[in-house]
This record gives sequence, structure tokens and C-alpha cells, in this order.
Amino acid sequence: MLTLHRFPFLAMGTDCVIQLYASEQVVADRVAQLAFDEVKRIEFRYSRYRPESDLSAINRVAETGGTIQVDDETAGLLNYAFAAYRKSEGLFDISSGLLRRAWNFKQGRLADQNVLDQLLPHVGLDRLSWQAPHLSFTVPGMELDFGGLGKEYAADRAAEICQAHGIEHGVIDLGGDIHVIGPLPQGEPWQIGIRHPRCPEKIMALASITKGSLATSGDYERCIDIDGRRYSHILNPQTGWPVQGLSSVTALTDRCLVAGSVCTIAMLKGLPGVDWLNSLGIEHCWMNENGQQSCVGSFKMLD
Repeated sequence: MLTLHRFPFLAMGTDCVIQLYASEQVVADRVAQLAFDEVKRIEFRYSRYRPESDLSAINRVAETGGTIQVDDETAGLLNYAFAAYRKSEGLFDISSGLLRRAWNFKQGRLADQNVLDQLLPHVGLDRLSWQAPHLSFTVPGMELDFGGLGKEYAADRAAEICQAHGIEHGVIDLGGDIHVIGPLPQGEPWQIGIRHPRCPEKIMALASITKGSLATSGDYERCIDIDGRRYSHILNPQTGWPVQGLSSVTALTDRCLVAGSVCTIAMLKGLPGVDWLNSLGIEHCWMNENGQQSCVGSFKMLD
């Protein structure tokens, strides 16, 4: 008989949980540990906070300019990042983390435009040369940030490990970046709640998922409210200013890596992001800054 086993933990700066159905506790413990180890491995490799990480090594070259050779795993992530950059017309940009130097959402004030003007010439993947496995920075003073890829990639990898070790029913949840391994043992879908962007204690929508990945992007926590307007932590890499128009976007795709970037790109596009989401033909839900909302596919709006 299969029973549910939950394994909460902290990783990548957020609350995470692995939920697995297994016949024995020892099996669940072993597989969950393997999945946890993979999440931590990815965090150690691509955290910008760790000076020994692979990303920090890349950024030391980015600071001065020059070329660095990367391994196959990093090359795969860079290939994806450059593809997302092109398909989003430069909106999904892993070099835009540099803009956080102008924004401090804890202080509750807007960025100085003069500071942004100094940073923007150092933002843009089109300023890099990428010919795997060589990554070259032609403009000194740049920086890469895998914050828009890391958790999503780790959720996918953890799910793959669980499946490879015989788990057929379970969920990997890394701070809202979710990969559903398979349905409940009876074949029923998991019910996953999507938080309301203006009332975090409320559920805006429910997603019924038997398999696949779900990610959400929005102006939930890291934001400031000034003169009745909310400024999100999601910054347009071309202007340096927070996105406007949409408050929350959730997407359901096969891979969490894809779901995460789709949500971010839609947010960066603003209100036109709704038509863009519809053009992709994927299941999704959204809410705009006026409180209007809609859903497609496995989502049910509750508010």
C-alpha cells in the first residue's frame, strides 16, 4: 500500500517540500535524500552568493571582461537562457540582475535614474559572445544571475531523480516552482492553490494537475507601494524599471524551467503578455493590476 511522505526543507532561500507516495518509509527517505542532494548541488553550483560557485567564477570574468570555458550542464542552461532572450525580444535577460544595485525594496523608495543610466550599458545578452563551451564578455562590469532558472531547473532535476528511482506519484515544490511527478495513487489530480497577489492569505485559483510543471511570477512579496502604485521586483532589462500591467501569471507546462520563463516573459510584456500567453496554447491563469483575471485549461478561478 502506498502512503504519503512529506519532507520539508530550506533551499535556495525559500521553503521547499518533497511529497512522495511510497510503499515503505525507508524507500521514501532514500529517494527524498537523493532529490534533496540534487537541489543542493544545483544551488551550490549556481548561487551568486557563494564565492566558490561556478556562477561566481563566471562573474569574476564578467567583471573584468574576457572568456571562460564552461561545462556541459552550464552550457545547457546558457543555451536555454540565450534562446529565451531571443524569443522574448530581449526581455528575458539573465544579465539584468545587475539592476538590483539601483533598487532596494526594503528601503521603500524608487531607484535613482542616474544610477540606472550607469548600469544599463552593462545589461544585455547581446553584449556577450556565446559559442559553446566558450562564454566571452566584451563589456567589462557585467554580471549573470541564474535566479530565473535555478529553482525551476532544480525542480525538474529532482523530479527526474524520483522517477528514475521508481516514484510514480509525488510533487516537488521549491518555493512555488512545482513539478508534479504523477497523480495521486487513485489517479486523481493534485489540487494546487495559486496565491492571490494582493491578499496573500487568499487562494486566487486552483490548478488540477496529474503531471507537469507549474510556476508563478508576480508582484507578491518583493515590491514597494508608493502613491497608490505597486512597483514589482521584476525589472525590465531595457529600461531598468519595474514591469507594469500584470500582477500575477501562472503557467503549466511539461518542464518547470519552461513554465518559469514563460511566466516571467509574460509579466515583462505587461498587458500584451495576455495575448502572448494565448498564442502559446498553454494552460495558464493571470490577474492584472485592475483585478481582472482569467484562466485557461486546468485552472479554476476562485476569486
